Amino acid sequence: MDKRLPLSGWMRRTDLAQLVAALGADNVRWVGGAVRDTLLGADVADVDAATTLLPDAVIDRLKQAGIRSIPTGLDHGTVTAVLAGGAVEITTLRKDVATDGRRATVAFASDWRSDAARRDFTINALYAAPDTGEISDYFGGLEDLSNHHVRFIGDAGERIREDHLRILRYFRFQARFGGQWNRGAVDACRDLASTVTHLSRERVAKEVLLLLALPDPAKTVEKMMALGVWKVIVPESGARDLQRLRDVICAENAADIAADPIRRLAALLPALPAIAEEVGTRLRLSNAERRRLVCAAERSASDAGNPRALAYYEGRESALDRLLLNGADTAVLKDWSPPQFPLKGSAIMDRGVPAGPQISRLSKHIEAQWVAEGFPDQTRLLQILDTALKQ
Repeated sequence: MDKRLPLSGWMRRTDLAQLVAALGADNVRWVGGAVRDTLLGADVADVDAATTLLPDAVIDRLKQAGIRSIPTGLDHGTVTAVLAGGAVEITTLRKDVATDGRRATVAFASDWRSDAARRDFTINALYAAPDTGEISDYFGGLEDLSNHHVRFIGDAGERIREDHLRILRYFRFQARFGGQWNRGAVDACRDLASTVTHLSRERVAKEVLLLLALPDPAKTVEKMMALGVWKVIVPESGARDLQRLRDVICAENAADIAADPIRRLAALLPALPAIAEEVGTRLRLSNAERRRLVCAAERSASDAGNPRALAYYEGRESALDRLLLNGADTAVLKDWSPPQFPLKGSAIMDRGVPAGPQISRLSKHIEAQWVAEGFPDQTRLLQILDTALKQ
């Protein structure tokens, strides 16, 4: 693989050129995902930079250049530059002083190799000079990237003991970039699987959802199950649930429906609302995500009878979840959004019905008929109303 970063769209950003000019090209390098993904020809979502400058100097230089900055993580040397084309995190070179598996105490460094040595995987420890594109590769990351090899820097067990989240990051990166499994990494992840319980639930959930959002995470989840890693996170999952995940991925692809991590997590759970609620709570999912998980667990064979009615009452995403999990056809929901119920209480009162509970009862009865008939137009809706008033 070439040791020079190929010219990519993000590298032509004028705001990045202004950033480099403010900091000095000799003091800064692009690092991590932007470098890795550019080498792979993939889209670059975020741009990160490493610098030999101390945080105060970074802030001062940005201010002089008229670039707004946010001190997002000064204890860890990170300053965020707010740019027109997207924010850039700029982090001073660091070395670890102490770690406890959840957080690290760092000291600032001036040596690029020391900074690279504290990163997780070789493919994430690639730096590129902003002016020449020349890549600095201290641990064989270019070769690993070329060979689709996800490898820890140094001893895998030591890297994981520094930050237990690296277990989950390993599987996510393996699902995205990897080919053959790295024996040392696999052994370390298996032996240290229980340390995942020491992490915050939010960090665990974020990694799980990022993994499940990838094009095809099923093989990786299967490996995690075999190694005893998945049961530490979602012990409710079993072999039948893994097959359901495979089926949902196939169904999404066949229907040209975007991958959805909540739907895929639901596939990995039995269809029991209480379990879905428990898992959603344990992973500290948002209220909306937890409701979707529970709704998916309430699926039944009758959902396929009137998919649009299901979407009307449960929301389009939840309807898609339940249909895909049941292996039902989703075509009727393509490019369709549930309409608003157009009948107002005043229309019922205009026909002589006094204000009160009867208005609400009639409205619900008429709405149910309107939904059952496939959301007919206003003329038919008023016919339904008049029929109901005669009963």
